[in-house]
Amino acid sequence: MPSEPDADATPTAPDADLEAAIAAVAELLRPARHVFVFTGAGVSTGSGIPDYRGENGVWRTRQPVYYDDFMRSEDSRVEYWDYKLEGWAAFRDAAPNATHDALVKLERAGRLEGLVTQNIDGLHAKAGTSRDRLVQIHGTNGEVECQSCGKREAPDPWFERFRTTRACPTCPECNGFLKPATISFGQSLRTPDLEHASRIAQRADLVLALGSTLSVHPAASFPLLAARRRVPYVIVNRGRTEQDADPMVSLRIDGDVTGIVPAAVDRALANTV
Repeated sequence: MPSEPDADATPTAPDADLEAAIAAVAELLRPARHVFVFTGAGVSTGSGIPDYRGENGVWRTRQPVYYDDFMRSEDSRVEYWDYKLEGWAAFRDAAPNATHDALVKLERAGRLEGLVTQNIDGLHAKAGTSRDRLVQIHGTNGEVECQSCGKREAPDPWFERFRTTRACPTCPECNGFLKPATISFGQSLRTPDLEHASRIAQRADLVLALGSTLSVHPAASFPLLAARRRVPYVIVNRGRTEQDADPMVSLRIDGDVTGIVPAAVDRALANTV
């Protein structure tokens, strides 16, 4: 049974009241011209990408490899690549779902200030979100990166190399260690990405946080950075988030993102001159 909401929490639209949820999001979207969208794992589960921290999340069965361990230990590098290989086919073959497509519609309508995603699946880029509007704050599985010279390449040949050799691939340019271009535990986020996310938050006139528990920082601080400028802040997520009771939240909807957001975007754009 779900727990009762806190007495001081932002009112939550019940999952059963789908029409009211769609209407409420559409109403806030309609006048917005600089929407900041923040996405988490709940946006991609509909594409077959597993959650990391949920009840059946990846970290229930796998222990993460920390970046320092990756850099100093071949055993840790092999463990890391083995874990990445285990999920590679699902990431490679996953297709964007209706939420990814709806956010592309929002951009093409001239309404998207920017999209910051915690997801490493590359599905926003695959759906068509423009590179200059997209911040993959935790990196992407869509490339491998040399940890010495920064050179990036397509991942498929390197996964095949690892599958055959069971050794960490190394850079053909400098012999540095290669790893998928994601941010590992203990690895610093990229300064240009943090700066881009901050600019988006400073320009936004509406914030949509979709499919995230808003528990991983500093990424989860960016929606609040925008909301503290007194712009409307909407959270759509199935299950609790760490910002549910924050007074800056304008609307909290407990429900499936893909069941709500695409319809809300279509309604908002259809009713705008």
